Amino acid sequence: MTDDGAVPRRVAPRPERAALAACVTLGLVAACGTGQGADPTPAAEARPPLSGQFTPRRLPRPVPTAAEPAASPVTTTTPAGRTIEIGNAPEGIVADATTRRVVVAVRGPDELVLLDPTTLAVRGRTPLPGSLRHLQLAAAGGPVLVPDESSTSLLRVALPSGRVLSRTPTGAMPHDANQAPNGTVLVADEAGATLTAIRDDRVVATFTDVTQPGGIAHVGDVFGVVDVGENTITFDDAATLQPLTELSAGDGPTHVVADKHGRLVVVDTRGGALLLYSAPPQAAQVARVALPGQPYGVAYDARRDELWVTVTASNELVRLDLSGDQPRETARYPTVQQPNTVAVDETTGRVFVTGTTPGLLQVVDP
Repeated sequence: MTDDGAVPRRVAPRPERAALAACVTLGLVAACGTGQGADPTPAAEARPPLSGQFTPRRLPRPVPTAAEPAASPVTTTTPAGRTIEIGNAPEGIVADATTRRVVVAVRGPDELVLLDPTTLAVRGRTPLPGSLRHLQLAAAGGPVLVPDESSTSLLRVALPSGRVLSRTPTGAMPHDANQAPNGTVLVADEAGATLTAIRDDRVVATFTDVTQPGGIAHVGDVFGVVDVGENTITFDDAATLQPLTELSAGDGPTHVVADKHGRLVVVDTRGGALLLYSAPPQAAQVARVALPGQPYGVAYDARRDELWVTVTASNELVRLDLSGDQPRETARYPTVQQPNTVAVDETTGRVFVTGTTPGLLQVVDP
C-alpha cells in the first residue's frame, strides 16, 4: 500500500472506457469522503489490464441500458404461504440464522425492519439516511452491509440489535456490497461507474475500470463483480484487489450469489437464464439454465444446497437444486406482486419474498 492507504495499481483502463474513467476520476476526487476517523479518500484509479495466465475473451459492446426486473402484473393467484404488511416499497432483505433475524429495507420512512423469522414479530427498526435496493450479510451473525443508494454511503448494522456500527462514503448510488473472508468489502457504485474498496471502515481505493457495476459475491478470496453495463462478470483478488479475468455474462445480468461448491451463479435477467461460473484459477461458464420471465431476486441455502430465484414477469418463486453439475428446478410458487428480493432462513428453510408494489412480505415454508 502507499502512504495514503490506496492500493498501488491499475494503469490505463481499457480503451472503450477511457473517457468515462477520466470523468469519474475527476468527480470522485472532489466528491468522495472518508470512513469514520479515516484519512482522505484516495483518488480513483484504473486497474492494469488483465494479466497472468488469464486472457480476456472478446466481450460484447456496452449495452444501452442495464437489465431491470419486469413491471410485475397484478396477481391473479393467491400467493403461497402467508403475507404480512411490512412497510412501503420493501426491497432488500437478508435472513441470518445465527442471530435469528430477518432484515427488510422499506421506504417512506427509510428504515430497516428487524423481524423474528419464526414468529414474524418486529424486534426493531433502524432509521436510514436514504433508500436502497439490496442487503447482504458480511458473515454469519452479521453485520448487515447496507449500500444506501441515495445517501451515497455504506452502513454496517449490527445483529440482532440493529445498531449502526459505521457509515462510510462511497461512489454514486452504491447498489450492492460484499465482504470477503479477509475483511475487504467491495462496493458496486452503479451510477458512479466505480468500485469502492473498504477495509476497517476506511476507503482504501476507488477503481474506475467498470461501466455500471451491479451484483457482487465472493468465492474464497475472489470477488465476482457483475457489470450490468457491459454484460460481464469480472473476478478480482480480494487481497491485492487486482483483476484476474473477465467473462461474458449473458444478455443482461443483474445479481450473483456463491454456492458451497465454489461456483458463482449469475442471474441473467434480460436473457431469462441462470449462468454458473467456476472461479479462478479455472474461471469459465460451466452451466446455463433457462428461466424465462425476467428473473431478478436470488438467495442461496447452503444447508440444503438450494437456490431461490424470483421471476418478476410472472410473480413466481422458483427453487432449484444445485447439488449436481446442472441446476435442476424442483418447485415453483406464486408470489406477491413485484417480488424483487428474496432471502432464506437456513435453520428452517423458510423463505421470505418482498412484494415491492403492495408493501407486503411473503413467508413460504416449502
